Amino acid sequence: MSEADTPLRGVGIVYFGNDWNAENRTSSHHVAERLARVLPVLYVDSPGMRAPSANGRDFKRALRKLRAALQVPELIREGFWRCTVPQLPFRRIPGVEAFNRRFSRWAVRRALRHAGITRRISWFVVPHPGFLAGQLDEELCVFYCIDDYAAHPGVDMALIAQRDEALSRRADLLFVAPPALLESKRALNPSTLFAPHGVDAALFGRAQDDGTEVPAIVRGLPHPVIGYIGSIHEWIDLELIAWLATQRPQWSFLLVGHAAVDVSELRALPNVHFTGAQPYQELPGWAKAFDAAIIPYRLNRQVANANPLKLREYLATGKPVVSVRNAEIEKFAQWVGIADDRDGFLAALDSALADDTPQAAALRIASVADQTWDHRVEAVLDAVAQKLAAKHALSNKIPSSEFQPGTP
Repeated sequence: MSEADTPLRGVGIVYFGNDWNAENRTSSHHVAERLARVLPVLYVDSPGMRAPSANGRDFKRALRKLRAALQVPELIREGFWRCTVPQLPFRRIPGVEAFNRRFSRWAVRRALRHAGITRRISWFVVPHPGFLAGQLDEELCVFYCIDDYAAHPGVDMALIAQRDEALSRRADLLFVAPPALLESKRALNPSTLFAPHGVDAALFGRAQDDGTEVPAIVRGLPHPVIGYIGSIHEWIDLELIAWLATQRPQWSFLLVGHAAVDVSELRALPNVHFTGAQPYQELPGWAKAFDAAIIPYRLNRQVANANPLKLREYLATGKPVVSVRNAEIEKFAQWVGIADDRDGFLAALDSALADDTPQAAALRIASVADQTWDHRVEAVLDAVAQKLAAKHALSNKIPSSEFQPGTP
């Protein structure tokens, strides 16, 4: 969709997402990048969701970010800016919550003036800054829900759940990526649409290219190589990986990503190898080294409601995939080995390695070929344009005849 031929003409987006410079590239980043190709976007780094610790480290960190928020927005590229709007921790201290609200509103408005975005849509990918919905003179409020945020480990669960629900009700348009959350969100907001994750199919397809180089440090690993790409957090079943590595000592287990938890027991195993965080554009080279890819999540509420990005990314590489079960992953059961316990996971890996063929790889790639981020964002923007047109027509700000989606 071209911005010039829709109701979005002259409108920009103030986008509240995860830390722009985070090592792990999430849907927050993928969607924002593509929105910025057709609309001006101010990307707002939102504060973390975890409950703050009662120590000076958190307070000093917040003060550093407050100072950073006084700087003008960073220009990422033409029409795409980034700023940070932190909050003071210790919300139970009298006055802190009121300060956070007033400061955030002032800082975002200041950044919007610098970017020259006078007409705007507020777009939330995380719920905790949702108190700004309706406070920015926006013409439309979008909540793009990509996770069960209150189920994340270490967060202020009560606060995040409350803000998630409030923003879900307040949004003019609510997109939901995890299928397990769709019905509960529709009960809160009738303007709810399913918006599954996409994939950079062209990028991850490079894992099949002869010209893609495998990083030197893994070229000598014994095969088969069982690979994982992504951050290693509390929701990764480290005990499962350790058990698999012990059961198959002749296999290599390659874990590509930042380890945010203690992985010392895994590091002690001679056939488990960690690479640390790697640049997003270089991930196909690491995936090329895999003989099979795994999604070894713990079976908890967060995972039950998840829509894992790596599922489609793995399939786009053509590599066999073995995963735990959830509602979204089950949709790909034709191409993914799904396991319900340790023995089942190991058996699925054995089968995946034994049954892999070039024809099977081609089918896996084809299964996600039409699910690109470009297609996903185009569909989302169509829905936003129609909602904005309807809202303008209803308020009689502009005659509805002037806002026919897809026409000049």
